[in-house]
Amino acid sequence: GIAGVLEAYQRSLRHVQLYGPTNFAPVVNHVARSAATVLDGSQYFVLLIITDGVISDMAQTKEAIVNAAKLPMSIIIVGVGQAEFDGKIWGLRGARRRLGG
Repeated sequence: GIAGVLEAYQRSLRHVQLYGPTNFAPVVNHVARSAATVLDGSQYFVLLIITDGVISDMAQTKEAIVNAAKLPMSIIIVGVGQAEFDGKIWGLRGARRRLGG
């Protein structure tokens, strides 16, 4: 559950150094490539991105999300820390309009 996710996040902070730029498109594309190989409904992918920075590659991230929209996957982005997420992370809402939602 969520407690396990938070525990894994706290444990990983001891082994990595967080820094920018914060590019989401490469990881979205990576998971999308995996999801594209399993279109028979036997698997579903959940990409959880926990970020301490605003998205640096917004245009590429929107494009990656639009391209992945019909794949068996969900993307959850959680902003943590002191970065200003207002407006920046919500800029992804424009991707939904391109999908007709």
